[in-house]
Amino acid sequence: MRAIHVTRHGGPEVLEVVEVDSPVAGPGELLVDVAAVGVNFIDTYFRTGLYPSTPPYVPGSEGAGTVVAVGEGVSDDRVGTRVAWCEASGSYAQQVTVRADRAVAVPDSVDDTTAACVLLQGLTAHYLLDGSAHPATGDTVLVHAGAGGVGLMLTQLATSAGIRVITTVSTDAKEELSRGAGATDVLRYGDDVAEKVRDLTDGAGVAVVYDGVGADTFEQSLRAARIRGTVVVFGAASGPVPPLDVQRLNALGSLHVTRPTLAHFIADADEFAWRTGEVMGAVADGRLSVRVGASYPLAQAAQAHTDLAGRATTGSIVLIP
Repeated sequence: MRAIHVTRHGGPEVLEVVEVDSPVAGPGELLVDVAAVGVNFIDTYFRTGLYPSTPPYVPGSEGAGTVVAVGEGVSDDRVGTRVAWCEASGSYAQQVTVRADRAVAVPDSVDDTTAACVLLQGLTAHYLLDGSAHPATGDTVLVHAGAGGVGLMLTQLATSAGIRVITTVSTDAKEELSRGAGATDVLRYGDDVAEKVRDLTDGAGVAVVYDGVGADTFEQSLRAARIRGTVVVFGAASGPVPPLDVQRLNALGSLHVTRPTLAHFIADADEFAWRTGEVMGAVADGRLSVRVGASYPLAQAAQAHTDLAGRATTGSIVLIP
């Protein structure tokens, strides 16, 4: 089968198309024909070596497809069903094995492309809003990268809960997308973001800042939070945030700063079932809209990574094997 290999740590050019043996479903696993693969920033972190990885390897952890075989201990009834996943290593391929207990049934009303890119970003948005922080109805939050996949979903979930959302974006087109998701105010990146946020909140600042950009926005995030507010750093699209002297949090207003990761919010089976059910259910009934901003053939994985890192995409992006 065709797959993508990360041949060494580096830029998008290290992603190469290779022919490898098809995997075999082990005990408790499903073998899935991959219909679409979700491409996420975390894939670039592993590719560059920012997160630990050992090349050569097949990247990716998210996708959707049809079960074609099952391993020991799994009912044959799963064969022929459509599933989505966000924790299956080696997903940049035509076939992948997925733990049966972590494969999520895809409703008939949700197409494969949408299913392939909703779980990782949708679950991230879900735990950001109800897990790493807990903004209340009537609060105001700031979401950086408001036109990205997580940003658009987080904005929708927050506004549906009665929370006002301010976002940052880089272009007019992205502003339109962010406003369409429910943002009341959309700002451009820059050294005056915190000042503008305070102008929009009568000087108070926001209850929570959601920062998936990292190095370029972290200082503004700290300065935009209200007294006893929370800054949630959940990504590093522009690079890791610099070291922080925690004594600064005192002067900035007794702030809380956290660096969560999705795995810790879905490790428990019951919590995983609750969060995936909420996200997939919201997509199925139309309460959560998933924007697939770009689709690439599997062989163009390098271009997908280039576009993602260059902020040339909006919403979610997928590979088609």
